[in-house]
Amino acid sequence: MILVVGDLVDDIGVRPLGTVNPASDTVSEIRMTAGGSAANVAAWLGHLGANVRFVGRCGADGVARHTAALEAYGVDARISGDSDLPTATIVLTLDDEADRTMYVDRAANTNLTAADLPADVWDSVTWLHLTGYSFFDDGVRPLVQGLVAEARRRRAGVSIDPSSLGFLQSAGRETVLAWLEDADLVFPNDDEQGFLALEGDRVVLTRGAKGAVFRGHDLPALPTGVVDTTGAGDAFCAGFLAAWVVDADPERALTSGARAAAACVAVRGARPL
Repeated sequence: MILVVGDLVDDIGVRPLGTVNPASDTVSEIRMTAGGSAANVAAWLGHLGANVRFVGRCGADGVARHTAALEAYGVDARISGDSDLPTATIVLTLDDEADRTMYVDRAANTNLTAADLPADVWDSVTWLHLTGYSFFDDGVRPLVQGLVAEARRRRAGVSIDPSSLGFLQSAGRETVLAWLEDADLVFPNDDEQGFLALEGDRVVLTRGAKGAVFRGHDLPALPTGVVDTTGAGDAFCAGFLAAWVVDADPERALTSGARAAAACVAVRGARPL
């Protein structure tokens, strides 16, 4: 069982259908889809047939919707409702995929506490996956650091996706390196690795259209039609982990990650169809 704990979000994607008119109206395609880096990883893991459990928090009015969305992929979803804060929201501008801008309101994610983890959450767990977003919140960080310590105690593997260059830079390199110290696998992209300069055989470097690199294996991205790159890194993480927890074969894990990422960018939204 892979335990994924972290962010749950409503993604609002905005794709202008013509020239953007500053300070006026621009005809656009706007869609809301379920998202959140950690929840996306859980969805792709379930879609790929892995045993996966997700723990997260959203607005009270979104619990049933988000639980059903994850259960549809076979995820054991443990989602708590927040009566004070709404479900987290990200607004993404999709007019330029090479330089996508995201406006983030973490909302209910910032109130995730130990009380949101049921007593049986660790049952059969052999791997824990976390995202950097949980480490950036002062209130959530002690929880996820405690989860890493518990995984170590149980001899479960740990992986962390650093998640956001802007947040990493705000936290500072040395601080982030301390957060990542006990992870068995770290999934930085090119920009994040450029800042963190991680070393060792635990680094799974994701490079977008250039593919991924791990332990001397350099795998190019699989050819596919690109519709939306949102969640591609999450899909890659899931594909990699789904294979890695079976036999820890680097090449097979990279291939599985590349396939999931290719499937993700070929559709709108961050999760499998």
